[in-house]
Amino acid sequence: MKNEKKYTLVLTEFDGVSELLGAAEKIRDAGFKKFDCHSPFPIHGMDEAMGLKRSPLGWMVGIMSLTGAALGMALQWWTSAVNYPLVIAGKPFFSYQAFVPVTFGMAVLFGAMTALFGMLFLNRLPKPWHPVFFSENFSRFSDDAFFVSIGTDDPMYDEKKTAALLKNIGGRVIEYVPEEQ
Repeated sequence: MKNEKKYTLVLTEFDGVSELLGAAEKIRDAGFKKFDCHSPFPIHGMDEAMGLKRSPLGWMVGIMSLTGAALGMALQWWTSAVNYPLVIAGKPFFSYQAFVPVTFGMAVLFGAMTALFGMLFLNRLPKPWHPVFFSENFSRFSDDAFFVSIGTDDPMYDEKKTAALLKNIGGRVIEYVPEEQ
């Protein structure tokens, strides 16, 4: 029996930003779902080119900010008007104007924590290992190179058809990245 290496993904390099955007659109239109684009900087319009949906993170942060503000206000109301009411300078027990700084601080705290942990969760981070780390060419992605990687577990993946597609759309060097070194 022949000992064949299993490949995790196909990696190819493109010349620049416009080529990478065009390649992402063509790969998306070909029906691929498990692919990623790698560039040294964020590219405006890449989400649309890849067919990615809008992130729910903004809604999550907004809802949790309002929740934090409500909890901050409720805590202050409970402590000053219900649990331990004190008359200070003739003010009412629930003097909401004095509660604004803490309420705002709780909204910011809940929103910031949701943004941090939501981003980590939605991006599936931390990810200390990825198959592209086995590629010699990929080490240039953070300097001056633009790459597309397609997972071999994608339902549309076929070794010959995928390689032909990548060559046709301008991929320079097609590299099959093994499962492990």
